[in-house]
Amino acid sequence: MEISGKIIAALPEQGGTSRTGNPWKKREYVLETQETYPRKVAFSLFGDRVDQYPVAIGETVTVSFDIESREYNGRWYTDIRAWKVDKGVQPAAGAPLPPPASVSPADFPAAPADLTPAGGADDLPF
Repeated sequence: MEISGKIIAALPEQGGTSRTGNPWKKREYVLETQETYPRKVAFSLFGDRVDQYPVAIGETVTVSFDIESREYNGRWYTDIRAWKVDKGVQPAAGAPLPPPASVSPADFPAAPADLTPAGGADDLPF
């Protein structure tokens, strides 16, 4: 899935050591869509992607992500994990488009002269 918008918050990097002894790190960001009714979406970059996709507040980006939910002690938690961040993209879908260029009649093909059936009778069954 993808979503586009402007980064409005960058939370501090988190890190630690997993149960298996491997180090991990995670960074969360908040994106605001540029639609008629803007939405705020928090997403995270995990592991090497934190350094691979550095993002700053105010940048316009398109985020490719997966949504993942898991259960813990009877409650469900949902993560939006980004796997790719493209910077400097055009506004998201739903943003106003530029006005169309003027169109003249010469831009359209000529219509056929006559589309009535030969004999002039309408022989349709309905």
